[in-house]
Amino acid sequence: MAKLETSNVMPKVVTFLSSLLEKVSRSNDANRRLDSQKISVFHGLSRPTISIQTYLERIFKYADCSPSCFVVAYIYLDRFAQRQPSLPINSYNVHRLLITSIMVSAKFMDDIYYNNAYYAKVGGISTGELNFLEVDFLFGLSFHLNVTPDTFHTYCSYLQREMLLESPLSLATSLKLQCCFNDDDSSPTHQKQQKQLAV
Repeated sequence: MAKLETSNVMPKVVTFLSSLLEKVSRSNDANRRLDSQKISVFHGLSRPTISIQTYLERIFKYADCSPSCFVVAYIYLDRFAQRQPSLPINSYNVHRLLITSIMVSAKFMDDIYYNNAYYAKVGGISTGELNFLEVDFLFGLSFHLNVTPDTFHTYCSYLQREMLLESPLSLATSLKLQCCFNDDDSSPTHQKQQKQLAV
């Protein structure tokens, strides 16, 4: 897929994703003692000092990936969380998950993208670490990278609706990052949700 034309203006999706991930991370941090959570290769020893919003803005500024890559990266994070329920997104792993998911998304979506060494520099980690994270992330997704136009549209509609509502997501039923969409785009649940979003 060709790159969308970008500008110096920060896309709204970047701002919203940072807000969304901040809420999810805080919620999962607060519930760490209640849930049985595993430590993964994505976990840092301490919380990064850079905020999620600043981190995402840095990636957008220097990685030069299309805005659609952020939506696909969000889809990947959602799939990863569903497949790895014992590894919820929190403040100790969200930064590494972000740089990895965006890099994988750019490789899959954009015609032109930087190598791992460049993304590692943007993300503030070593190339060796990012290489390792990429492999672990791909296996965590079971290499399910394809995003159909229907799935992309559904997630965009969902994000747009949340932005318009400007309200936090309900985390009562799930403390992971999930859109509550089925991976099977042809499922009745998906079709029903898509009709609701289109109204």
